[in-house]
Amino acid sequence: MGENDSTDDYIDELTGLAEPSSELMFTTSQAKLTIEVDELSRIGNSIAVLLLITCLLGLVNGLDFTQSESGLVRPDEFVFRFAQNAPDESAIFNGHVYDHQGNPIENATVYISWYEGDYWNTSSSQTDKAGFFEMNRLDPGITRVDIIVDRDDFKDKYSNRVLLSPPALFEPYGFTSIDFEVPSEDEFAQQDCADGTSNCTIREIDNSPRQMEHPLMDSGASMIYSTIGIGFIGLSLLAAGFTIWAMKTGSVYILRTASVLSFFTMGHYYSACLFSLVAFVLTFAITKPRRQLN
Repeated sequence: MGENDSTDDYIDELTGLAEPSSELMFTTSQAKLTIEVDELSRIGNSIAVLLLITCLLGLVNGLDFTQSESGLVRPDEFVFRFAQNAPDESAIFNGHVYDHQGNPIENATVYISWYEGDYWNTSSSQTDKAGFFEMNRLDPGITRVDIIVDRDDFKDKYSNRVLLSPPALFEPYGFTSIDFEVPSEDEFAQQDCADGTSNCTIREIDNSPRQMEHPLMDSGASMIYSTIGIGFIGLSLLAAGFTIWAMKTGSVYILRTASVLSFFTMGHYYSACLFSLVAFVLTFAITKPRRQLN
């Protein structure tokens, strides 16, 4: 026995490892090496398509709001819904009264009336030298406004249907400002007498029948309505941009952000809210696609 053999036996005793007496064999497993891919899965792409449809609904909703004279929801309907739940005596109404030549009419009577359910409530005011009038503690909603002007031996009554604005946000009162242009005496002379006679002292031009669908309203309220529509359009475009970004980068978090943004587009008849909620929940079921390495 040589010196090297004794040294090897000594090392084996210290380590507790014996030199294998048989040939070494190597085996392979069935495991495969994969890496994540920066793209959405099929489920993710389907959710992205749903969000793009949702954004389209929000865009249509925003365009509807910006078109005050048409669409499914109009400014007067929008304001009227809020007026239904507004506190009583929370509206302020003012404006000017002019003649057909644009001159202010002094001492014209502005008579306003609204239906309380069981009776008609009324209020009145006189115009000053500038033709200005103002009335407080009115109920928001649909009202009838009669402007009575004394001319020679006649009382000319000019009637309109007006929508008084409710309070907005944290304001205690809603403000409605409308200017009226009373027609000329010749136009009143062409009207039939209300009592059927040919010689009446009260002449009337009543615009309220053709204002049933679109009553007069404050221009500022209509502008706020259009501004809301622009906001819906902006949110829908932003959500669509995030969705396309998520499809290119494969980011589930960006896709989830797009679903939250599309919720606030409120289109159409709140269907976008439902679709965005479904998309938001489904984003938690998305798994990252993986690619096998050769």
